[in-house]
Amino acid sequence: MIRPATLLLAAIVLASGPVMASSFGGTSAGASSAGSSGSSGSTSGDDKVVLQARDDAASFVASDGRIRGAQLEAALMSLRERHADARLASDMELARAILAF
Repeated sequence: MIRPATLLLAAIVLASGPVMASSFGGTSAGASSAGSSGSSGSTSGDDKVVLQARDDAASFVASDGRIRGAQLEAALMSLRERHADARLASDMELARAILAF
């Protein structure tokens, strides 16, 4: 059974989806990452941190928390800084929410 807190965390991660998609699309359209980040707000940089943590989140979940990558650590910190609900969630709940995106 999925806990309501997990659904809320997934919603938090998904809420930043359009910003992540546009930021990611900007870099694949030929713009340099420096130019892309310079023209967008700091929120898109935080969202990129979460998006780039997906592989680390998958390793973390698959290893039952034994493998902790640097990108996952950065994403956990970013989510907890920006969202009060994320501060109450476990690392595993946040990693699963990142993967749900």
